[in-house]
Amino acid sequence: MSPPTQSYPPGETDRPAPWRLGLKRGLAGRCPVCGVGPLLKGYVKPNPHCPSCGSDLLQYRADDAPAYFTILIVGHIVIPAMLMLEMAYHPPVMLHWLLWIPLTLLLSFLLLPRIKGALIGLQWALKVKS
Repeated sequence: MSPPTQSYPPGETDRPAPWRLGLKRGLAGRCPVCGVGPLLKGYVKPNPHCPSCGSDLLQYRADDAPAYFTILIVGHIVIPAMLMLEMAYHPPVMLHWLLWIPLTLLLSFLLLPRIKGALIGLQWALKVKS
């Protein structure tokens, strides 16, 4: 018995695209197929179809993975910096609050849509469909 074949949209082949290309286009917030149209419609909601090439973008689902990767990256930036500041200068707690809470929020809001785009681009490159 042969394995089921998966069909791809016109113009796409069964051969995976270079994964770096998918990551690069996704990080830039561009359609992973053409690299021109916007990938996201709002902050993190993907466009149903690319306005430039018409590719179906809803078939690539990132779900909760972008949030987990964002937490992982932001935590690896903020926590060591916080500990180094504490060990070197022993600032008051209020300074920690005024510095680290806004930095954590800013990094999280900046990274989340880029990481979501990168994951969608990687799914496109590796031909992972939901």
